[in-house]
Amino acid sequence: MKGAKLKNKVVASGHLSGIETPDQLRNLTSQQLIELAEEIRARIIGTVAETGGHLAPSLGVVELTMALHYVFDAAHDRIIWDVGHQAYAHKLLTGRQKDFHTIRQYGGLSGFPKRSESKYDAFGVGHSSTSISAGLGISVANHLKGSQARTIAVIGDGSMTAGMAFEGLNNAGDLARNLIVVLNDNEMSISPNVGSLSSFLSRKLSGKTLTYLKREMEDFLNSIPGVGPNILQVLRRSVDSLISFFTPGMLFQALEFKYIGPINGHRIDKLIETFEIAGNIEGPVLVHVLTKKGKGYELAEKDPTRFHGVGAFDVTSGRSVEQATHVSYTKVFGAAMKKLGDLDSKVIGITAAMPQGTGLDSFAEAHPDRFFDVGIAEQHAVTFAAGLATEGFKPIVAVYSTFLQRAYDQVLHDVCLQNLPVVFAMDRGGIVGEDGPTHHGVFDFSFLRSMPNMVLMAPKDENELQHMLKTAVELEGPAAVRYPRGEGQGVELEAEMRALEVGRGELLRPGKDLLLVGIGSTVQNAMEAARRLEGQGIEAAVINARFVKPLDRELILSWAQKTDAVITVEENMLQGGFGSAILEMFEEESFFPKAFKRLGICDFFVPHGNQDILRNLCGIDSDAIERAALRLLNYNHGQVLRAIR
Repeated sequence: MKGAKLKNKVVASGHLSGIETPDQLRNLTSQQLIELAEEIRARIIGTVAETGGHLAPSLGVVELTMALHYVFDAAHDRIIWDVGHQAYAHKLLTGRQKDFHTIRQYGGLSGFPKRSESKYDAFGVGHSSTSISAGLGISVANHLKGSQARTIAVIGDGSMTAGMAFEGLNNAGDLARNLIVVLNDNEMSISPNVGSLSSFLSRKLSGKTLTYLKREMEDFLNSIPGVGPNILQVLRRSVDSLISFFTPGMLFQALEFKYIGPINGHRIDKLIETFEIAGNIEGPVLVHVLTKKGKGYELAEKDPTRFHGVGAFDVTSGRSVEQATHVSYTKVFGAAMKKLGDLDSKVIGITAAMPQGTGLDSFAEAHPDRFFDVGIAEQHAVTFAAGLATEGFKPIVAVYSTFLQRAYDQVLHDVCLQNLPVVFAMDRGGIVGEDGPTHHGVFDFSFLRSMPNMVLMAPKDENELQHMLKTAVELEGPAAVRYPRGEGQGVELEAEMRALEVGRGELLRPGKDLLLVGIGSTVQNAMEAARRLEGQGIEAAVINARFVKPLDRELILSWAQKTDAVITVEENMLQGGFGSAILEMFEEESFFPKAFKRLGICDFFVPHGNQDILRNLCGIDSDAIERAALRLLNYNHGQVLRAIR
């Protein structure tokens, strides 16, 4: 840590352009730092309006970010951002201004801290509640190396609802290493926070009230005859403990943290003063900072949920500049959930802090007594649903595919092992786009299909989604429905939802030369590739598998035998995925086609970028399917059908 007081040095206006490394903040005066904060906000707003991104979280921590970099030496000390979607100001202050316009674009800056991107990014993040554990690991490593570097973990109050955060706090208090935890308290995660912990963290007294209360009690103690200085010091500590009872300090002090706060997170002078103090305290310290999500952009301040993560938008009106052509899968799911709730009083909706993001808000409005937002606590959400299922209810856990990974053990042991009728509605299945590798839902086929009792489905379009949801709710055991991010295909939605026959796919078109087996979002690409191949004299059959587990063995096997050449296409990892399931089925049936190819995501983490670019990169779009078919048939028949693209 490099301690430094605010300087009165005068520098030219346009301060942001002069900041190439964070230590240069110390050359600015108090007023210039305030001006710089507004420059940073303007840059973030202008850039996100063009590229989309996490706006409200980053606007809320501008002064906090500046104060951390002012007090601590980020090239030596370690600043860890929990989740990391609030780190845009951090990127601007750490040498990435020139590339900031590329944020979340393919080949550009990541939307999250990334160790390979900058020496100032101490830990790669993207999911919540990891910063304290990672920070403690770094702190212990520094102790073992004899380093005096400080470690600072910045975590939001929403992330504090996850069990991992408390596991980290508990261990940190016990080890008593130097660790500063900054609790960024804006009373929100993505949606407004829920639960008793959030209510506890919101127990705040104003600074004026605290000062008055402490002064009055100290005056009273001084007026007591015969109280010596030693006894007075003890009594003053008792006053501090009593006051902490009215704030969240009591909780953190019980975990052996020294508690400072709450303090105004938009007063940079107070933040700098506080971090100077915290940096000189031995052992774990928690600094409680109050911020406003969306600070500095009125529309985001009024509606931080909407502006948490946005696409390109008009700054003046706040309206999106990307006009949707078709209704999104999320909205179709939300409407279907409401219908199911209207029809069946046993249907329960559960989300982990994302009622709007998952589309459950309409269900919540219609059936508030059967809607539960458990906060950022996916593990709890799954086992909570399992408990409901044991008593005859039909819980539907609406969750992004990438976040269900956090509850793998609960899905396996608490749901599947007991064969309980819990439904997992997995939004953002497959490639999600600009949020990148921490958010792509490309592992779910692989980890769910290995679980006994699990039925796993993926719709080819939004109409099939509502039917699959109906199918899942009527099952007597666990089921998962996986669907992609973004717009549907624009198909007409049937008025009445109907249950599909479990394990039954559909033949979309016949063919004698090749069989294309698609699942979920890849079915439409397979159909497009088949149409192109038809123009080249190749008759490709296309099957919409519908089910990853159980497979429609009869349908797939019969057409594989007719064509003797098979390509499977999935928006999932190839290892253990849908194509592997087909191969396993062929082995079990002692059938081995002359030509076989699996298309899917190879053994790498898919980067961030536009969904279409990434699907092309991964070789699962219609162009890639066509190329694969030509190569496969050329190998099989020994003739060149056309020049491969």
